[in-house]
Amino acid sequence: MKLWKKLALGSTAVLAAMSLAACSNGSNNSSSSSKKANLTLWVDTEQVPYYKQIANDFMKENKNVKVRVVQSPNGSANAKTDVGKDPSKAADVFEVPNDQLGQMAEAGYINPLSPDATKDIKANYVSEASRGVTWKGKIYAYPYAQQAQTLYYNKSKLSANDVKDWKTLTSKGVVATDFTNAYVMWPVMFSAGTKLFGDNGQELKGSTFNSQDGVNGLKWYAEQKDNKGVMQTSNALNQLKKGNAQAILDGPWNAANIKKILGKDFAVAKYPKINVGGKSVQMEAFLGIEGFAVNSHTSNAKAASDLAAYITNKKAQLIAHEEAGQIPVLKAAVNSSAVKNDPVAEAVIEMAKPGNSVLQPMLPQMAAFWNGSAPLISGTYDGKIKPSQYKAQLAKLEKSIEKK
Repeated sequence: MKLWKKLALGSTAVLAAMSLAACSNGSNNSSSSSKKANLTLWVDTEQVPYYKQIANDFMKENKNVKVRVVQSPNGSANAKTDVGKDPSKAADVFEVPNDQLGQMAEAGYINPLSPDATKDIKANYVSEASRGVTWKGKIYAYPYAQQAQTLYYNKSKLSANDVKDWKTLTSKGVVATDFTNAYVMWPVMFSAGTKLFGDNGQELKGSTFNSQDGVNGLKWYAEQKDNKGVMQTSNALNQLKKGNAQAILDGPWNAANIKKILGKDFAVAKYPKINVGGKSVQMEAFLGIEGFAVNSHTSNAKAASDLAAYITNKKAQLIAHEEAGQIPVLKAAVNSSAVKNDPVAEAVIEMAKPGNSVLQPMLPQMAAFWNGSAPLISGTYDGKIKPSQYKAQLAKLEKSIEKK
C-alpha cells in the first residue's frame, strides 16, 4: 500500500549543478554505460520482485553495471528521512513521492535532471506528471505513476448514477471515509474554492483558505457528522468487507484488495459532486506523482541516471501496472490497451485532470500543513470546533504554514 506519509522540514543547502545524462523514456533502450558501476536501487517491499526483473533487463543492456534492488529502509513515503540520515550511504536511485522533491532539492539530496531528460519528460509524459516533478522550474525526478483517490463501490447496492452525487450516494448507501486523514479530506477545501500555496503549489503566501470559501468547506465537514450515509472510520476496507459500507474513497494502491472484497460487484468511478456553499461542485482529490530520483552523492551519476530512466520507460511502467496496479504517466503507456481497458486506471486518469484534483504541493512547509490540517478537519467534523471558531482556526493554520 502506498500511503502518503508526510515528513518534517529538511535543512536547506545550496544545490550543486550537475548534468545527468539520460536516455529517452519513450523507448525501451538505455544508453549503454561504458564505465563499471555498482548501483543500489531502493523500492517499496512489495515492488522488489518485479523491479529485480526490470533491473536484470537493464543489466543485460549495460554489461558493466551491476544493480542491487533492495527495499527502502522505511518505505518510499519516508525517502527524505532515510536519505537524509546519510546521503553518502543511501541508494544511488530511490523511489520518492513528488511532495518530497522540493524538500530534497533544497537539502541538496537530489539535483535537476539533464536537459535531454527534462526535454524528454516534458514531451513524452502527461502534463500532470511533468508538473508534478518540477520544483522552481526544474525537473528533479523520473516520474512513473500517478495516484489520485477514486470512489470504489458495490454495484449490486449502488448504481453508476447513484454515485455521481454525494447526496444520492449517501441516501442510498453508506460511504466509509476518514475525517482524521487530511490527505483524504482536505481536497474538499479545493472544491470549496480555496487554494493551498497558490495556483502551482509553490507560493508560500498563496493560500486562500482563510476566507468565506474556507468556512464553507468546514461547514461541509460538520454537516457529515449527522449524515447517516457517511461513516467515520480509520479502516474503510474492513467496513466494506463487513458490508457496513457500500462505498469507500481510496487509491489505486488498494484496488487489488477491494476487488477481492467485492468480487463480481466491484465498481469504480470518479469522485461525486458535492454541495459546498450552496453550489454543486466536483469533489476533488490530491494528485500524487511517484518518481525515481538520483542521489546527488552517487559516485556513478551517469549509470544511475541511465537506470532511473530505464526503470521508468514504457515497458517498466506497464510491468508496474500489471504487477501492482500502478497507473502509468508515460503517454505511450497510458495509451496502451492494457491501461485503456483497466477501469481503475480510467477513473484515476479522469481524477488526475485539472478540476478533479490538485497536485500535492512540494514546499517544505507541507509538514506544518499536514500537522495542522488533520486536527482542524476532525475537530470540525466532531463538533469540537464550533462555527464561531472556524475563521480563527483557519487563520491560525494559514499563519502556521507561512513560516520559513
